[in-house]
Amino acid sequence: MTEHKKTWHAEHKAGLSKGQRAADVLRNGMGSWPFVGIFIASMIAWALVNSFALADRAWDPYPYILLNLFLSMLAGLQGAILLIAAKRQDAIAAAMARHDYDTDVRAEDEIQKLTDINNQQLEILRELRQLLAERDRDGGARAQ
Repeated sequence: MTEHKKTWHAEHKAGLSKGQRAADVLRNGMGSWPFVGIFIASMIAWALVNSFALADRAWDPYPYILLNLFLSMLAGLQGAILLIAAKRQDAIAAAMARHDYDTDVRAEDEIQKLTDINNQQLEILRELRQLLAERDRDGGARAQ
């Protein structure tokens, strides 16, 4: 039976509110090439339909004032969504930095413990060498 350990990031994502999740989804969608392609295609279709296809009954004839209004509203909404997402990213970055710092402090403590153990072992080795050297001197003096 293996127990799956949740990573910090997985725990953080599990604690997001619906609004935060929606901001992330919208940010990821608006920041993609498919969105850009669909957006450009929509603008071209709007202009073609209102300029040529329905020229006599166009709901938004050139200079496309209604389209301009929609684009202004979209820009305002996108700005707010991107600010919300950026604010969340800042919070995530700060939390990750804190997590990294805590990990570094624990690692530093472990390294210090290992260094102390290593120094103790080196001291024991020095003492053993000294004892062996003394024994060899004492043994050599007795042999003469």
